[in-house]
Amino acid sequence: MKKDYWKAVIRYGHVGYRNEVSVARFLAFEASTRIYDVIKEVNQMPGTKNNCIQSIYQITESEYEVGKEAEKENFYLQKLFDIGA
Repeated sequence: MKKDYWKAVIRYGHVGYRNEVSVARFLAFEASTRIYDVIKEVNQMPGTKNNCIQSIYQITESEYEVGKEAEKENFYLQKLFDIGA
């Protein structure tokens, strides 16, 4: 199945009173997915703030793979995933 890859810079909360952290997330969806569907999915992610999307755009598969590796080293995402586990 062919996939499209997206990079979304998302504002997350829960880092102190009225504070936030912006994190680049790298997402893969079916090729038939429209940007509206990606936005809907991002808005439902745990920990995101209201109006959480700072930017979102389509990327290549190689950029996606590099980005997924970078996500593993992101301290905030490590903590977020530990809480969800």
